[in-house]
Parts: sequence; C-alpha cells; structure tokens
Amino acid sequence: MTGLPSAPATERNRAPILAELEALFAQSKTVLEIGSGTGQHAVYFAPRLPRLIWQTSEMPVNMGVLQRWLAAHPNANLPPPLVLDVDGEWPDLSVDAAFSANTAHIMSWRQVCVTFHGVAARLVSSGFYVLYGPFAFGGRIEPSNARFDASLKAQKPSMGVRDLEELEALAEFVGLRLHRVIAMPANNHLLVWQKR
Repeated sequence: MTGLPSAPATERNRAPILAELEALFAQSKTVLEIGSGTGQHAVYFAPRLPRLIWQTSEMPVNMGVLQRWLAAHPNANLPPPLVLDVDGEWPDLSVDAAFSANTAHIMSWRQVCVTFHGVAARLVSSGFYVLYGPFAFGGRIEPSNARFDASLKAQKPSMGVRDLEELEALAEFVGLRLHRVIAMPANNHLLVWQKR
C-alpha cells in the first residue's frame, strides 16, 4: 500500500512460506510471530489461514510501522501486536505455534539463545517453531549467503548467518527437536522445530 514502508524480500518469499505453513500449522490455533517487522507477512498470511489467530510482536522502536500495516489491512484473526523485545520481559501467553522470519542473523547469538528459551517456554507440547532465513550447514555456507554473512559482520560483529548444528544443540537444550529442514527459494530454508 502506498505510503507504508515496505520490505521487498517479504513480498518475494511470502507465497512459498505460506505453502509450507498451511500444512505445518494445520492443527494450530494461535501463532506467535516474533519480530514481525513491517507486518507484511502477517497481513498476507492471516486472511489465508483464517482458522489461526496470528499474533504479531515487535520491539517498541519498530511498533509504529507494524501498527500502520495492521491498521491498513484489518483482519478478524489479527489482534493488536504485542510489545516483545527478546532481551526484556516476554508476554505471559501460551501458543501452539511460533514463527519468525529473517531474525536469527540480525540478533546476537545471546539473543538467539534467549529467543529459543522464550519460545520453548510458551509452546504447548508438540507445538512447532518455524524459523525462516539463510543458514549454514556443518560450517558450510552457500556463496551468496557467505557474502551476506560478511556484510552483516561488517555492520555489527555480533550478527551473522547461523549454523544449523549450533541451533540444533541450543534447541535440544531447551526441549525442541528438529522436525524438518525445508529448502526455499534464494538459498533460504525453513527450520521446523517441535517441542518435546
């Protein structure tokens, strides 16, 4: 919509992500989206997954843009966004699914750890946590993602593309097991974790 800040990557990846979420979240009722950004994923997914409550969240500094997108695209299953800074106090809620896109590589590793802890504490048993983005596998990283990783680290050394093996060890510690790894366009993946 004209006048709203836009994240072009969201427009490109939303359809293939939705195709996977339709099956993964078939039995879910409430999804917590962590780091909703502009809200473009939420306003695209929510009307196409009408049985779900799609709960957006963002840090206070980014809340204005998210609220504007939600106001411009109202939907019955899109409640007001929650304030969620992973470094701060998390909302007291229980959900049967969680989703986050393009967040792990812009967080510090400590923040990634805090996020996995926070998600695991709020997911019901057998609930899914779906994490989208670029990842490394066993220390190997696809060339375009390696360039992206280098550009992130040049901006801020604590950022960077995360390795699946490190994420698996973290997830195991907080009670999540790797359920599926789904290849996506543009050298991205969906990592699907399930609470034990």
